[in-house]
Amino acid sequence: MDIEVQSSQIINGKPVTTRQLEALMAVQETSSQTAAARKLGISVPVLHKYISIIEEAAGEPVLITTPAGSVLTAAGKEIASVARSMEHRCIRERDFTVCCSPVTEDIIMSVVSSLKIPDIHMIVSDDEYNIQMLRENRADLVIIDDPLYLFDAEEYLMDEIGYMGMVFVDRGPSFIRYKYGAQRVAFMYLDSLHRKYAVESETYSLPELLGSNKSFFIDEFMLTRRNLRLKSAVDPKNLRHAVTAIYRDEDPRVLKIVRAVKARNIA
Repeated sequence: MDIEVQSSQIINGKPVTTRQLEALMAVQETSSQTAAARKLGISVPVLHKYISIIEEAAGEPVLITTPAGSVLTAAGKEIASVARSMEHRCIRERDFTVCCSPVTEDIIMSVVSSLKIPDIHMIVSDDEYNIQMLRENRADLVIIDDPLYLFDAEEYLMDEIGYMGMVFVDRGPSFIRYKYGAQRVAFMYLDSLHRKYAVESETYSLPELLGSNKSFFIDEFMLTRRNLRLKSAVDPKNLRHAVTAIYRDEDPRVLKIVRAVKARNIA
């Protein structure tokens, strides 16, 4: 089945069609309304009509005519920019994509490299963004550290691929929160103890986290992979959580990666 996707816009509550947006982008590309009309295979009056519809929706001019040709106004450039970016997003063809966080980055990249799967892309980000990638059909496989995010992704297939404990470095009530890993699980543990604390900062940087004078949680797996040892205020097993693969369908490449990661025995 051949399925194509196109985007239109609603500007100030008024619809603007794909064809009308194409007219605006053609003027931007050619700097000429005549050349733009020729490029689209329409007459100049029809192009003028399309531009007028966009201007009516915008409530202001979207292009101006100068001796050098036609140029877009700031409003016109904004509309054209959104149209062009959405045009790229509507392209359904893409390479196989796997998402994970820095917590599992090393092992997932090692597995993917060993399997030699061609034309594959790796995205390293937080769980929330990675799930968004899957929802937007921009990813095929997502590795989730924080099991609480699974409640937001129940429409997908899931497979537990390992378990991790978390180290609790206790330096008092002031906390720095790492942006990756099962942080919500860790702070729920503090809440269960009715402990008073304040998250005073967040960081994407592991060196900043480790060099901080504040309390923090970190997945033990990240430390062992780097041959680092930190004294934990609690047994990491008390903060043990699942690492889960989620995916839309049982693509052979997905299943191959999942099996290979399971064989690494993350525990």
